[in-house]
Amino acid sequence: MTDAAFAVHPTPIGDALLVVTETGLAHLDILDRPAEIALADLALSLGALPVHDPGAAADVAAELDEYFAGRLRQFRTPIDWLLAPPGFAGDALRAVCRVPYGEVATYGEIAITAGSPRAHRAVGSACARTPISIVVPAHRVVRSDGSIGEYGGHPERKRFLLDLESRADSGRV
Repeated sequence: MTDAAFAVHPTPIGDALLVVTETGLAHLDILDRPAEIALADLALSLGALPVHDPGAAADVAAELDEYFAGRLRQFRTPIDWLLAPPGFAGDALRAVCRVPYGEVATYGEIAITAGSPRAHRAVGSACARTPISIVVPAHRVVRSDGSIGEYGGHPERKRFLLDLESRADSGRV
């Protein structure tokens, strides 16, 4: 059983469900279903239902606000990889964290960085299923032809995040 707390925080692309543990941020998802349902699903993986505690997630919420204002390039919030997939998928998500703000990498490049050069499809699956969006910048990973991909069925969110970082880098936020 993992002690976890949650908060729901508004962002320009929808309400974010934030789940933190003593180790760090374990889950960040832009909600497209009621928070109660998402939390019930998470409780199975965590071994307990997270408690509502906005104060516990205040640091990551403040960083999200700074990010969306174009003033934060790198999150300082520690990540708890508890809900990350094991094996190569988890390695791929850690490699995604090294893609610099305002830049993109292809699924194939991430596969190489993560140690399995031919596993670009597995990288795509890992990015689509990341338990921590935005802070683990899966939105910075694109197809080899430069198209952005689906981003968990929400390409408009991915486009928004890429455009935000592009504008912030050019000073146009």
